[in-house]
Amino acid sequence: MPSPDPIPSSSMSVLQRFRRIMKWMALFSIVVAAIAVLLVARGDNGVHIHMLIATALGAGLSVLLAGALMSLVFLSAHSGHDDEANRFEEDEQP
Repeated sequence: MPSPDPIPSSSMSVLQRFRRIMKWMALFSIVVAAIAVLLVARGDNGVHIHMLIATALGAGLSVLLAGALMSLVFLSAHSGHDDEANRFEEDEQP
């Protein structure tokens, strides 16, 4: 397993990487929300505007939340903090 960098590089901090990932996820969630709205609008003739707004918000925010949580998991694993927690548990086992 590769060892994490002891000193984070000044060019790309964790917060900057998280913001970059979230910018892409925001764009992706907008695309997913637009596709969901188009599919709902195409499926029924009696679609109300409230249903389209709820569909856009539900699909878009769900994708955005999933992207935020997964990016935090990846950034945490890359930082090496997870290895420190695992090493503490290995030291206590007989």
